[in-house]
Amino acid sequence: MHPAREFNFDGLVGPSHNYAGLSFGNVASFNNVKSASNPRLAALQGLAKMRELAKRGFAQAVMPPQDRPNFRLLRSLGFTGSDAEVISKAYKESPVILACAYSASPMWTANAATVSPSADTADGRVHFTPANLNNKLHRAFEHLQSARTLRAIFADAQRFVVHDALPGTPAFGDEGAANHTRLCAHHGDAAVEMFVYGRVEFDASAPAPRRYPARHTLEASQAVARLHGLNADRAVFVQQNPDVIDQGVFHNDVIAVGNANVLFYHEQAFADEQDTLAQLRNAMGGVGAELQAIRVDTGAVSVADAVSSYLFNTQLLSKPDGKMALVTPHECQEITSVARYLDGLVKSGGPVDELIQFDLRQSMRNGGGPACLRLRVALTDAEASAMHQGVVMTETLYQKLVAWVEKHYRDHLEPQDLGDPQLAVEVHTALQELEQILGLPGLYDL
Repeated sequence: MHPAREFNFDGLVGPSHNYAGLSFGNVASFNNVKSASNPRLAALQGLAKMRELAKRGFAQAVMPPQDRPNFRLLRSLGFTGSDAEVISKAYKESPVILACAYSASPMWTANAATVSPSADTADGRVHFTPANLNNKLHRAFEHLQSARTLRAIFADAQRFVVHDALPGTPAFGDEGAANHTRLCAHHGDAAVEMFVYGRVEFDASAPAPRRYPARHTLEASQAVARLHGLNADRAVFVQQNPDVIDQGVFHNDVIAVGNANVLFYHEQAFADEQDTLAQLRNAMGGVGAELQAIRVDTGAVSVADAVSSYLFNTQLLSKPDGKMALVTPHECQEITSVARYLDGLVKSGGPVDELIQFDLRQSMRNGGGPACLRLRVALTDAEASAMHQGVVMTETLYQKLVAWVEKHYRDHLEPQDLGDPQLAVEVHTALQELEQILGLPGLYDL
């Protein structure tokens, strides 16, 4: 074992944060379609969360936003001319495509990649596979910048490997770490990596949801495990319950979250709950860890309340005293069943003894909670020193980013504002300055 800390790389909300309602199957996203957003407040809410967790001693870093609008997408679909002309034509001919090009979804870095720490991989390096996100047009281009960003932050090829995304076909639909959990005794130990999929491409008889799409395939998870050189005895593949996907649980991290040896999940999370637990317990025995499962019964919290509150789209964080804190959005205290459950959870004497609450309403209204906003990367001290240090959250970086947001971000953005070419200029100007703040020049030179 090599001592390691788990860094949470939170997505910095971009200057064009907006509610376009593009994600069919994501109830919150659909419910707030075409309402006005507040990009400045969204970014400040996310930064406040990063700052507070860093102050508490948790390893925290920032993942920069992606450039918007995505001119590569717009030009590939036949919109030509200057940047301003491309925007004007797209807004006039297909405002939905323009909204896709302006998608705010890269803020949810849980979808940026799947990460396997060096303790799990055959070559002893940290492996990243950017998610192709091919189920949705507005996300299908994100992997290009995700790979570029990860390669800039984790540039030491002796310690890190950033793979290309899987082929962008339905067979290999990959939604990244939102469907992936490491379970172990300590972050630096060899772990069991649990991959959760929604459907099986090459088996037409396998169960699948009927109302909403299953975005992640078994075949994608298996491919990532091979790319990362995982031990077959420590990679577990389980199916998400198709019925909960049809209730708006579009990723596993909306219905389950894990940390160290704890799995916090809803009883309806998996297609076969008992088989899932049995596989995990068996595999974890091989790494010297004992699974501690915290099961939430439907009678205590319905799936609908879990989705509305994002009870499971929370962060479980290990504290120095061996206990865990659960990072929740304020919405968890606004739904009676969830608030009651969490009160009992903290008082139960179990592993979770603290709740840390944040106001993330701008993100929540767009369909993402605390877990969506972060990519988890377990790093040894040597690996943490080898990564780019300009993205590590400190009080100095926090103050610089707050000043940058207040300088460049609008506090009100209507859907029709996406058709204003000036918005694209504002975003580009802001990101050029951000490159310098983070010490990542040329980050957006795709």
